Amino acid sequence: MARYLVERTFPDGLGIPANAEGSATCMGVVDGNSAFGVTWVHSYVQEDKRKTYCVYDGPDPEAIRNAAERNGLPVDRITKVAVLDPYFHR
Repeated sequence: MARYLVERTFPDGLGIPANAEGSATCMGVVDGNSAFGVTWVHSYVQEDKRKTYCVYDGPDPEAIRNAAERNGLPVDRITKVAVLDPYFHR
């Protein structure tokens, strides 16, 4: 499975509350991804909440885009990435 960095822009800011409603929203994304063999690993959110950088595992960029569309999420760019662990070189 390949790893991808997905950049997204939310013009009005990402509005996921830190409560049961927010948890349900996130789990809905996880469920929607599963139909395409895509796994949401984690995300980074800019302070103004208008841009996110999400790490996903999936078979290919097309699957990532299809999952995003199903979940109603924007996609600015998908970049295939690899992990660089700084402690590996010790």
